[in-house]
Amino acid sequence: MGIFTRFRDIVSSNLNTMLDKAEDPEKLIKLMIREMEDTLIEIKASCAGVLAGRKKLRRRLDDANGREKYWQEMASLAVDKARDDLAREALGEKRHFAEMSAGIKHELVEHDDMVDQYQGDIRQLEDKLHNAREKQRMLVQRHIRARRKRRAQEQIRRVDNFETLTRFDSLENRIERMEAEADLVNFGRKPTLKEAFDKLYVDGDIEKELAALKSSQKSKNPPPVQ
Repeated sequence: MGIFTRFRDIVSSNLNTMLDKAEDPEKLIKLMIREMEDTLIEIKASCAGVLAGRKKLRRRLDDANGREKYWQEMASLAVDKARDDLAREALGEKRHFAEMSAGIKHELVEHDDMVDQYQGDIRQLEDKLHNAREKQRMLVQRHIRARRKRRAQEQIRRVDNFETLTRFDSLENRIERMEAEADLVNFGRKPTLKEAFDKLYVDGDIEKELAALKSSQKSKNPPPVQ
């Protein structure tokens, strides 16, 4: 495929449509970017060649114009010296370089048109390449988000699966058993002498409070008269 055919195919292509239909959009956009970059390099190289040729033509034009002017001066000198024969030859040389100059000018116009065309193509291709790189960046970001979302869903599924829930139940049972064992540490232990006396004081206070409560209730609710 020639450089211009590739360029036209690239510029006329619809990136969105192509990516929507692609099985692997990331791979496709990467290949398209590489093709665009290679084509851009070739177009710039061709444009540089035309620019170099245009410079060479301008040097030839300057030389032809200088020679045309020179032979014009020589023809005038020959006329002044009454040498019509030399004047005719000088005018012939002048015409030769004038025709050469006209041809070079025509070539320069063609080169100018080619340079304008190349520069327009380069701008179009660079715009297309910029859009492709932007779409590649968006695709990469979407891919990263999709991977993160998938990992998160996998984590959720792992937490929700039966094996995980069973491990949680087992851990809860172990904690409850440890709590029960802690409660049984002092179960059946004979109280110390101090603890026994402290209990007597507490029991006595409770009995006094209970008796006062009963007395208060009786005063508020006296028994019925027989």
